[in-house]
Amino acid sequence: MKEVIQIEGGHKLSGNVRISGSKNATVALIPASILANGPVTICGVPNISDVESLAILLRELNVQVIQNSTDHLVIDTTEMRNKPLDHPAVTRLRASYYFMGALLGKYGEVKMKMPGGCYLGPRPIDLHLKGFEALGATVDYSQGYYTIKAKKLVGAKIFLDISSVGATINIMMAAVHAEGRTTIENAAKEPEIIDVATLLNKMGAQIRGAGTNVITIDGVDHLSGCFHEIIPDRIEAGTFIIMAAAAAEKMTIENIIPQHLESLLSKLSEMGVSMEVNVDRVTITGGCKLKAVDVKTLPYPGFATDLQQPLTALLTQAEGDSRIIETIYSERFKHCVELQRMGADIEVGPSNSLIHGPSKLFGERVTATDLRCGASLVIAGLLAEGITEIHEIYHIDRGYDDLDGKLNALGAKIRRVEIE
Repeated sequence: MKEVIQIEGGHKLSGNVRISGSKNATVALIPASILANGPVTICGVPNISDVESLAILLRELNVQVIQNSTDHLVIDTTEMRNKPLDHPAVTRLRASYYFMGALLGKYGEVKMKMPGGCYLGPRPIDLHLKGFEALGATVDYSQGYYTIKAKKLVGAKIFLDISSVGATINIMMAAVHAEGRTTIENAAKEPEIIDVATLLNKMGAQIRGAGTNVITIDGVDHLSGCFHEIIPDRIEAGTFIIMAAAAAEKMTIENIIPQHLESLLSKLSEMGVSMEVNVDRVTITGGCKLKAVDVKTLPYPGFATDLQQPLTALLTQAEGDSRIIETIYSERFKHCVELQRMGADIEVGPSNSLIHGPSKLFGERVTATDLRCGASLVIAGLLAEGITEIHEIYHIDRGYDDLDGKLNALGAKIRRVEIE
């Protein structure tokens, strides 16, 4: 038996939806918390399967994990032991690589399997490894395991060839106990990096410049426990904003930071979407005629690669030809094949897609090939005539907290069904 999501299209959404804590911040904050010598309480943790996988890995390291309410996680490292990470959970999510930086920073040694996650084309971790080597570590890869060791970590000037979020956070975590000053140049600027730096600074780290392209870390000897609230999930917020533009009469998306969504909001405004933006919420009024737009994904604050797939579903309803150019993950177009099954008129080329709109979409059996492809198909299902059945929904559960529950509360007709 396996679970699928079935969506009956054509039902208008209305009401308010509250956005959960950031998935991309959470999956870095949890490994970062093991650097503390004392309990860390993280508030606003989304109920997603990636958190369950990370909790398994914490327990493998003999870390106590207590979920004392729906969104509070207490991580206590008092009895923690460093041991090789070879549990299947390592290969279930890409963010398991954050244990490399955290364990290297804390113990000077880490051994773990190659991390997994959604396949979006080549996603090498060589920048992470080069950063560790610059701090004085040796890296060995054999028989599917990385072994990273350092007698002593020493601060260094590190220039990232690509402003990678993962590498920026991983090097930051490895450097918090390094002797002297570490400078990361061409650092990524994503809000999630600021959130991780904020947590580490609350513990006692000395990190400056997070959110700019130069981050400095002055090594410290000791980090203690703290309390931290996660920022709202800008990708979940963006997904619901796109859903509202696609299928809402009037819908308010709450618990957002509009500044984190400027590239999306300006693009939707260009499309003709009617919206009212306030301090921590945005209200979308549907029924507007949509115009085609061109989108190019770029590192933050540019248009998020994680939102190009959901946006594609909306662009099938826009008048004219829209082009999406993907500069971050070249193969992030598997959703286009699934949307074509539903009646979308999309041409896919190298690192780009051309969407001819508007297209009438029809319910069909489709497959979520990755997390954001799943979101794209949910949006298409809301728009389609008839029933859309989405398979491989574990991808969706990896990154969206109670997506179907939130949509049903807004008036959608969506359910989970077990099939053979």
